[in-house]
Amino acid sequence: MVRLVAKHYHRTEDEGRTLVQTALASAADLIVGEKELHIVLTPMSSAHRSRAVSEVCEEINACAVNFPGSNLRLCYSVAGAG
Repeated sequence: MVRLVAKHYHRTEDEGRTLVQTALASAADLIVGEKELHIVLTPMSSAHRSRAVSEVCEEINACAVNFPGSNLRLCYSVAGAG
């Protein structure tokens, strides 16, 4: 995931791992729809970090992965980063 962040965040060498850890440990809202499970992450500590994580979410969403054991497609986003 750090490699994915590197395309969108110029401080990846110094802060990339921390950014990924923070994003993975952040609170999120889960919204269950008929075809999607939408995971809305809370914004990061700054707008540029939220944008970087949001870009990674879009790349992950493009993979069209289903939640295990269901037909629900996982869809990630960052609140307010859009």
